[in-house]
Amino acid sequence: MTTDPLPSSTRRRAPEPTTPAELGLPDEPAKAGPRDPAATHIRAKLDHELRELLAREPGTRSGADPEDLHQMRVALRRMRSVLKTSGALIGESAEPVRVELGWLGQSLGEVRDYDVLIGHLREVIATFEVRDQPAGRRLVSKFVTERGAARRRLTRALSSARYAVLLQSIAQLTRTPDHELDPTPLGSNNLATDVRKPYRRLFKAVRALPPDPPDDDLHALRIYGKKLRYTAELAQSSAKNKQAAALTDLVKAARKLQTVLGDHQDAVIAAEKVRSVLPGADSEIGFIAGRIAEHELLKRTEARAAWPAVWTRIDKAAHAAL
Repeated sequence: MTTDPLPSSTRRRAPEPTTPAELGLPDEPAKAGPRDPAATHIRAKLDHELRELLAREPGTRSGADPEDLHQMRVALRRMRSVLKTSGALIGESAEPVRVELGWLGQSLGEVRDYDVLIGHLREVIATFEVRDQPAGRRLVSKFVTERGAARRRLTRALSSARYAVLLQSIAQLTRTPDHELDPTPLGSNNLATDVRKPYRRLFKAVRALPPDPPDDDLHALRIYGKKLRYTAELAQSSAKNKQAAALTDLVKAARKLQTVLGDHQDAVIAAEKVRSVLPGADSEIGFIAGRIAEHELLKRTEARAAWPAVWTRIDKAAHAAL
């Protein structure tokens, strides 16, 4: 999937990206062993994800490859998840950082949603008859224009003082305070217990669903599953043997749920977006929009049929891990 960069006459030279060294991070990423305290694992995870975010920033600014923005957003979400679940273990400053990551996530998410929508619509339109494809491209061009405006808002956010302060704040959380510099191992930690809370939330959400759940409820389920996955990923770093294997199975199952319900949500959004262009659209675009909406409704139906089996895998893996 490719983007549509701004014309060279309207592009500004991007500032030099921030480096880990400029944030005071060591040359090598932080690591944590099974016997390290939980706070060490959390800081190591933040260190890793902050480096990933910095590495993806130049590509996110240029828009040359949507995958850079996607991975930058994933790094951000993982940090937010860690701080939400276990941030209290590294101090009161964790929560303000989590809130600021939410601010940045909104700008990244807006552009990412357009990237997914445009890429998906282009794939669908490519399967249509050649005579219908020009109208399809005209439909997509509307969303390309909207994405351009969203990308300019994101660029302003990445060039702001607020973003620079956020990077410094995350880097500060990766540093171990002097009072925690104890050479004595603290023994095994309880990061795996943190997995119980997101699992219970997901479990309750599944149990509360009606036979034909609303689209928004399934979208919320995907978010719960994603939080479970990120928490389980962190717990893997401190787990041992049998429990580590069970957590691996849980992560895989949660990732699959995320994929299935992600397909469902993409279909719902695509259908809504193409319907939104119908008022005032010419007959050719109206015809293409109808075909796309029909295609997305079929995809939605398939995802609804698939997700319960994936949930069963999650439930089984969670019981083994916890």
